[in-house]
Amino acid sequence: MEIHSLFWVIFAALFLTVFVVDMFITDHRKGSVGVKTALIWTSVWISTAFLFSIFIYFFFPEGSTKSFEFITGYIIEYSLSVDNLFVFIMIFSTMGIPDRYQPRILKWGIVGAVVLRILFIIAGVGLIKSFSFMIYIFGAILVFTAYKMMTSGEGKIEPEKNLFVRAAKKVFPIDTVSGTDHFFVKKNHKLYATVAFITLVLVESTDVIFAIDSIPAVLAITHDPFIAITSNLFAILGLRSLFFALAGILNLFRYLKYGISFILLFVGVKMLISGFVHIPVQVSLLVIIATLAISVFASVVIKEDAEKRKKKSAKK
Repeated sequence: MEIHSLFWVIFAALFLTVFVVDMFITDHRKGSVGVKTALIWTSVWISTAFLFSIFIYFFFPEGSTKSFEFITGYIIEYSLSVDNLFVFIMIFSTMGIPDRYQPRILKWGIVGAVVLRILFIIAGVGLIKSFSFMIYIFGAILVFTAYKMMTSGEGKIEPEKNLFVRAAKKVFPIDTVSGTDHFFVKKNHKLYATVAFITLVLVESTDVIFAIDSIPAVLAITHDPFIAITSNLFAILGLRSLFFALAGILNLFRYLKYGISFILLFVGVKMLISGFVHIPVQVSLLVIIATLAISVFASVVIKEDAEKRKKKSAKK
């Protein structure tokens, strides 16, 4: 068996094992969990990804370079996934989905995300290999996305304007009163789509938009399909755990949007100048880690200052 084929088999076995554990065995399948439990599971999945990077370092051809590419891609995609989860929180709030129904919708949303990311990465790598100028188009997309993210205000979720939701409503009649996490129900021998299904459509359509941004970002780090796909899928692992954890630590990510904007700008420029200047993956990793650290630090410090000012004004 060729070395690359062997690594694909090892990754598939590891990913499927961890994926099944997260989706069907952990407490997340039962409903919302506490912040502490969610953070523990989140740390487990993050540790698994870093252990896989160590495995790549020692056993993969060009392991040193590839492990740095994997970690850099993983951190970028994980950061974008956090931003994605904020949108999911808004979707659940807008659609009025109770906590106990959210895990099942998230589960199938993540399954859809896995399929989408694989298809998008294969297509992206194929385009770059066939048309070298595509790297500059991807770079321009990232620069534009960074600008749009930096200048946009708080977005609103408007299901009635979503193209996929409108298409679903044309295919299925909607039962707006059923309190269930099932996607379809039968009433009077007629099949109805539920609010949970419309919510899932919103989640999946949102992930399509995020994939358009995130796939060029990882391709700015590596053109190796194995590294691009594995770093992306590991970033998706444990998103349900992270979703429940975010409810208790939202204050740590107030300025994450600006940090992600800068990261997208950085990797976009890196792609645009790739024909003239080579930026080592180690430098990219340091820039990304420093940017995320600064955004979290600013979130904590500025929030504390605001609270102090409120207390002082209250005393007066």
